[in-house]
Formats: sequence, structure tokens, C-alpha cells
Amino acid sequence: NGVDGTHAGDVGVEVVSVAPDGSRQTVFTGSSGADGRFLAEIEIEDGAQEYEMVVASGPYFAARNLPAPGMQIMRVIIVRFTMPDPAARYHIPIIMSPNSYSCWWSS
Repeated sequence: NGVDGTHAGDVGVEVVSVAPDGSRQTVFTGSSGADGRFLAEIEIEDGAQEYEMVVASGPYFAARNLPAPGMQIMRVIIVRFTMPDPAARYHIPIIMSPNSYSCWWSS
């Protein structure tokens, strides 16, 4: 939570595989824990496969007492990524605010 620095618990997340033809299939749905983390084990066969992590930031911030309610224009954060090494672990942190976010990855 980039507004007050707390962990963003109970934020909805969906991980979707995106096929080369653009079709999508949900591989994980859940929500962050009290520590603000999502953890999903995803078995991948082809490291070229793309995925999208869809984070429901809108409902999270709508439930907070923000200084300018109703001014949030970003309701969903979508991060598209690949996992080139099927044996690796990927960590994709997001710091989110009502109208911005920052993300990066580490292994």
C-alpha cells in the first residue's frame, strides 16, 4: 500500500495464461494474506508462455478512507510476464496506490 505503507491484505488476484492466439485461461485465483503477499505454484511447460497477473486494486482502495473518494481511476493492475525458467521461482512485488503502481521482479 503506497498510500500509508501498510501491507495490502485481502486484495484479489488472478493469474491468467495467455496463449499465442490470445485466448486466456485462469490458472490461479485468490487474495493476498495479511502480509500483502500472494503465493501460487504454477506448473509451466513452455517458458515462452505469457501470463497476466490481475490485481483488484479498486475494491481495496474503495474500502479505505481516502482524502478524495471517487477520484480513483485505476481499478485493476495487470502485469504481463513470462517465466523463462520452469524450475525457477519468480517474485513480482507491486507497490500500489489509488492511481499508480510500481512493480519489479526478482527470483
